[in-house]
Amino acid sequence: MPHSIRYNLEKAISPQIVGELLEAYSEAKRNFYLGGFRLSEVEGGRFCEAVFRVLEYVTSGKFTPLDRKIDAEKLFLRLANFPHGSYPDAVRLHIPRALRVVYDIRNNRDAAHLADGIDPNLQDATLVASIIDWILAELIRLYHSVSADEAQKIVDDLVTRRAPVVEEFGEFLKVLNPRFSASDHALVLLYQRGREGASYDQLVSWAKPSMRANLRRTLSRLVSEKAAVHFDGERYYITRTGALEVEEKELYRMPV
Repeated sequence: MPHSIRYNLEKAISPQIVGELLEAYSEAKRNFYLGGFRLSEVEGGRFCEAVFRVLEYVTSGKFTPLDRKIDAEKLFLRLANFPHGSYPDAVRLHIPRALRVVYDIRNNRDAAHLADGIDPNLQDATLVASIIDWILAELIRLYHSVSADEAQKIVDDLVTRRAPVVEEFGEFLKVLNPRFSASDHALVLLYQRGREGASYDQLVSWAKPSMRANLRRTLSRLVSEKAAVHFDGERYYITRTGALEVEEKELYRMPV
């Protein structure tokens, strides 16, 4: 988690809550990409508990201790009853409504306990992951002194595009699935790199020896034929099309 995010959030929010918030967020997203959908939803519930306390703190200067249960319904009502303009609408209305969705899934969809026999699944976990992205982006926008677009970029660069199948050894990236084709190998590397992209020399150094001779042709095909990669003359970047392919084919997952 970038130090600047924690540092700036702690200017407005108790460091104890910020630490819990960021840890729960990272764990929820890490488990989501590792395929632990149940754990993703449980951590999503833990993230909600932290955000409840953030909302308490920014509207009252105090918060419920972490070892005590919050009356969420009472908090939602109190926030909604604040006069218009007293606090940002995100604090009074939008974040609480988003929290309700995640909290209800966590409590009522068999994520944390046996309930009605409904198993946690990709649909639920994807919704939880998307909502907590949005909530964290809103908190960063409000308390990190940046625009909404910049807040989303910060969130995107956290753990939303990390591939467990790629392990980093300093500057060297190793793909842990030896069965990948050259194009899948390149895509998952660029997925991991995100907005930073990679140069041709870097991709060559990370490629398997058998892939290197035709790597330029592989990349050209990904750029021109599939629109999965963009090349700006110096570096290669994954496009939305490429990221969608990685996610639909679940290339980011560890091999089984």
